[in-house]
Amino acid sequence: MPPIRPISDSVCISSWLGKNDFTDVKALGFQKVVNFRPDNEARDQIPSTEAETAAHEAGLEYLHIPVTRQNLFTEEVIGRAAREFASGERTLAYCASGQRAAIVWAAATVRSHPVDEVLSSASSCGFDLRLVRDDLEAQAVRPQQSPG
Repeated sequence: MPPIRPISDSVCISSWLGKNDFTDVKALGFQKVVNFRPDNEARDQIPSTEAETAAHEAGLEYLHIPVTRQNLFTEEVIGRAAREFASGERTLAYCASGQRAAIVWAAATVRSHPVDEVLSSASSCGFDLRLVRDDLEAQAVRPQQSPG
């Protein structure tokens, strides 16, 4: 099981999960898992369909939002993630290293919280996101989408 880093009251970040990790994630009190890895990103990763099956078998809600460098700051990714993070459910977001998941969380969160506060939260759990500050500032002025 990879280390889990709390980035907000309801969201934690981790690196990639294996099939057997989902039971541990549920035992830690999580309700939902959000996978930001595109399928076939690495030879040793489990496909999203297998991750979804393992999550459901463990009693977790599962969402796959494949994120690449090209779609990282798109409304499709950030808007969808913002809705999921706003649910208040205890959520574990993951990708290969955790960095991409942290960036998506930050981009979604700056729509309702100050950029400096979001950067501080990310930094406190080990993610230095200053290099994407301009992108976060751009997200901060986007209208917050209503849930649904």
